[in-house]
Amino acid sequence: MTRQRKPPKSAESAAAEEGLDSELRIIGGEFRGRRLRYHGDPLVRPMKHRVREAIFNLIGTESIGRHAIDVFAGTGALGLEALSRGAARATLIERHVPTARIVEENIAALGVQDRATLLVTSAFLWGKRDLPAVAADSSPGNEAWLVFCSPPYDFYIDRAEELLDLIHRIAQSAPAGSTLVVEADERFDFAILIGEEGSAWDVRVYPPAVVGIWRPEAK
Repeated sequence: MTRQRKPPKSAESAAAEEGLDSELRIIGGEFRGRRLRYHGDPLVRPMKHRVREAIFNLIGTESIGRHAIDVFAGTGALGLEALSRGAARATLIERHVPTARIVEENIAALGVQDRATLLVTSAFLWGKRDLPAVAADSSPGNEAWLVFCSPPYDFYIDRAEELLDLIHRIAQSAPAGSTLVVEADERFDFAILIGEEGSAWDVRVYPPAVVGIWRPEAK
């Protein structure tokens, strides 16, 4: 008896089985309900809708007037959500070229090319090469930052040293009044960051995601 082979799953159907949204939308603000493109690749792992909504409920109006920086942009949903909610500008960093094209299309679809900058580069390289210039531009009177760090979860295992270095560089460079949002999973211990930065993180669990929010003290 010949066994029939099932056709290979599309990226979209695989994403659906993993509980990922193959259709993304802006949740609130100016562009509420507007659709964002997502190619369905599970490797990109866009933040789940409920987690993104929970984060923006927690940070409230902290998008307004900020420089939103999304260091592992993926689809660009976090940075573009911040723009929708009043961020002055957004910098979206995405190394993977095909994914960066999706970010570019989402920026164009919302018509925010004048407020959004896409950098096709490694977040780790950006942290070492470009972050000092961004910090220098954030002199008194310039906007505070709203930083999103939502890397692939495996980076907390495979590239832990680099990732911790990036988070620490951002935390040390961020202007007073800034907000840093870090998404990990249960394998990451936020106590590492609490000890290093000397300030408590507001840690929330949205299985499988664990989200930490940190606001630097006045400098």
